[in-house]
Amino acid sequence: MLNDTIIIWRLDLNRLILYYKNRKSQIEHFFIYLFIFFVILNISCYWFAMITAFPNLVFGNTFGYYFKIQFPVGILGAFFDSLSFFITIYIIQKALKTTDDRVYIAHLSIDVLIAILATFWVILVFIVSGWVVSFFETLNQSIEMIEQYNHETDLLERTNQYANTVNDAVKNPIQNLQNIYFGLLMGMSAMIPTLIHFSMFCKAVLAKIGLWGSIRSINNL
Repeated sequence: MLNDTIIIWRLDLNRLILYYKNRKSQIEHFFIYLFIFFVILNISCYWFAMITAFPNLVFGNTFGYYFKIQFPVGILGAFFDSLSFFITIYIIQKALKTTDDRVYIAHLSIDVLIAILATFWVILVFIVSGWVVSFFETLNQSIEMIEQYNHETDLLERTNQYANTVNDAVKNPIQNLQNIYFGLLMGMSAMIPTLIHFSMFCKAVLAKIGLWGSIRSINNL
């Protein structure tokens, strides 16, 4: 059963790669549009996460600060997502060339690592984004150079603060559901390749046991 499932999975991935190649050849400046798409996706995830997890910050006096945060968050998030996208395409192409099912699965399992890295990337993005916004606010206020140096030291304080938040979330997940929920939503865009692989695998399993055709028939009613 596993071999047949992987065959179906391979066929779906091959169709996906062909679709990607066709779109890339048809759309001029494809990579620029892809990057812009990821910027918009990250900013959308950011606002959805903020409004649903921390509405008091969005609709409070700190709205201006979190409004500015969206720009570095969107750009830095898009860099990671674009990189993970091309890595995923490369992995899929390598996986489709192998005839060993175990090697095939091992190749695609790398995307799970990308999903894990996305969590740490989200933390880094917010550390850097908060520092960038505060840095430009400092420049606008014409603060002395020595105070700008102190501001740089604040980057370490931000890092320690987020590290403590992560440690606390690991030790006391129930008490940190908001932070965990926020992190998952922010990392969702980078998890797209993993989710696609998982959904295709589930579809292949359903097709093998004969349920996929039934589901499509019900959806077409």
